[in-house]
Amino acid sequence: QVQLVESGGGLVQAGESLRLSCAASVRDFSESTMAWFRQPPDQGREFVAWINRDGRLTDYADSVKGRFAISRDNTRNTVYLQMNSLKLRDTTDYVCAGGRGILSAYPYACNYWGQGTHVTVSS
Repeated sequence: QVQLVESGGGLVQAGESLRLSCAASVRDFSESTMAWFRQPPDQGREFVAWINRDGRLTDYADSVKGRFAISRDNTRNTVYLQMNSLKLRDTTDYVCAGGRGILSAYPYACNYWGQGTHVTVSS
C-alpha cells in the first residue's frame, strides 16, 4: 500500500520558518512527481508546490512564490517543503501528494495523498 506521511508542522510566529517533510513508501519514488497542497477545514485542497521526479523542475502557487521551496531527496524517499516568512494566512493543514506523470499544470491529478500535518502561524 502506498503511504505518504507528513511531519514537521507546528506553531510558529509570523515571519518565522518551518520545514515540512513527507516520507513516501511508494515502490519507485524516484519516478513519482510530488506536490504539496493546503487543505483548510471543510474546504478543498489548494495547490502549493510541485516538483518533478529528479528535483530539477519546480512550480509554485503565486501565494507562496519567493517564500516556500519544495525539494526532494530520492535516496531517502522524502519530499520537503521549506516555508519562510510565514504569514497568518498560511495557517492550515499541509498535505503531501504524488503520482506518475503529473504535470505541473494539473497537480490535482496526483494518485496518492498523505494524511496532512498542521501548521499554525500566530501574530
